[in-house]
Amino acid sequence: MAGPPRLALADVRAAEGRLRGRVHRTPLLTSGGLDRLAGRRLLFKCELFQRTGSFKIRGALNAVRNLVEESQCAGGGLPRAVVTHSSGNHGQALACAAQGEGIPAYVVVPRTAPRCKQAAIRTYGAMLVPCEPSDQSRAETAARIVQETGGVMVHPNQDLAVMAGQGTIALEVLEQALRPDVKVFAAEPRNADDCYQSKVRGELTPNLHPPDTIADAVKTSIGPNTWPIIRDLVDEVLTVSEEEIKRATQLVWERMKLLIEPTAGVGVAAVLSEQFQAVPRDVENVCIVLCGGNVDLSSLTWLTDLPGKAE
Repeated sequence: MAGPPRLALADVRAAEGRLRGRVHRTPLLTSGGLDRLAGRRLLFKCELFQRTGSFKIRGALNAVRNLVEESQCAGGGLPRAVVTHSSGNHGQALACAAQGEGIPAYVVVPRTAPRCKQAAIRTYGAMLVPCEPSDQSRAETAARIVQETGGVMVHPNQDLAVMAGQGTIALEVLEQALRPDVKVFAAEPRNADDCYQSKVRGELTPNLHPPDTIADAVKTSIGPNTWPIIRDLVDEVLTVSEEEIKRATQLVWERMKLLIEPTAGVGVAAVLSEQFQAVPRDVENVCIVLCGGNVDLSSLTWLTDLPGKAE
């Protein structure tokens, strides 16, 4: 039986060309204060400055442009619609990309998704379709909308064109600062640790229940197309607690003056964790992708739950 389709470097290079001039080349910033806390030199890839406020525009735009190019090559018209499910950032990105091409977009959104992200999706002209906050409800609702509209499904993390677009972040980082022989660490909330469990078990292990985490953008489980990449190329998966995520997010706000969303704080929390301190010191330069800045300001009551202040 054939395995899932694999992503190749050539796909990422093609996405790089397709996106040239259409997305921002985001900067790498540094922070002496956070360097001292981590005991290493940290480089922050600021995708919160990206179009739509997160890195997701890279994948969504590459996928939509790829669909348009395929339709043109086949002598047909534009896709009737694009459909996805998203807790917010991918939905915004796909809506923006589709709007630029004049293609209707339908975004299935969990009822619990941040209101600011739902509002942003509407701003880009997409139709919101509510669903329950579970992987099953998201997938089933999206499949129904595809059938009803005759649209094309653009999965938030399993579509190869989406994956290739996201991979252009790495190409930029390699050009800006790092060598090709870097180690790759993944980070996720301990309350949503399907990636960690999959690495430990050596097989795809989705979350059994909808995760309860402040990092709303990583509540969905990894899938069959992303798992082989994680299995083969990720050196280690680090998990962090909700309190660690909150403290790291607050640290970036206060020390770097960057309004990242808590999901972007997951990587920072991982680098500051005791687990990462055990990583050999020959790993001196660490790049963290600050994946987005779409903060739900109405949810900031969690700040008052943190004991004491950030160090």
